[in-house]
Amino acid sequence: MIVEESQTVTLVGAGSATKAEIDRCLALGPTLVAADGGAAHCLAADHLPTAVIGDMDSLPADMRAHIPADRVHPVGEQDSTDFDKALRNISAALVLGVGFTGARLDHQLACYNVLVRQPWQRCILLSDTDIAFLAPPRLQLSLQAGTRVSLFPLGLVEGVSDGLKWPIGGLTFTPDGRIGTSNEALGDIDVTVTGPKMLVILPQAELENVAAALSAQPGGWPAP
Repeated sequence: MIVEESQTVTLVGAGSATKAEIDRCLALGPTLVAADGGAAHCLAADHLPTAVIGDMDSLPADMRAHIPADRVHPVGEQDSTDFDKALRNISAALVLGVGFTGARLDHQLACYNVLVRQPWQRCILLSDTDIAFLAPPRLQLSLQAGTRVSLFPLGLVEGVSDGLKWPIGGLTFTPDGRIGTSNEALGDIDVTVTGPKMLVILPQAELENVAAALSAQPGGWPAP
């Protein structure tokens, strides 16, 4: 592992990211890591990343010159995205990803693919409107009644729920079949899923709430 932390880590990508969003994540995860060109966002926000991980094809040379050489960790293979390269080289209780949405839809979709392929990593992706994360085996959250709770399958998955307006028990979800977007919380929710295939999407206002819950709840998808 390039970065090993017992607490939360903030990971910044080269997509859309504001200083306010980076600072918000840093308040929860003070260790700052950049995925390749995400280092430019870090420097623009007056933060020096602890590590920069990626193939280094999107970090301008003048920006790279501001980062100590021992903090730059090139990963040269081209079969994965910079988000993939960075996430698999971080060991942390939770990773908060900012800068992985907004700029290009294909990059955003690729990030969701990585969440499914690295299900042992607890990671929340923040956008200007939403947060998205892979549902753990059991998810318990305290939410206000009426909060939007969207469940989007990235593979075949089933589950049961308590506290959702439309329960999911007895349903089979697939990307090309039934999906579970625009559900609502009645209050506290308790959702259990059969496998690491369900993306949970909530309003971005819930970032701190979800980060605290995922950090505190034991049990996750096993590492290989």
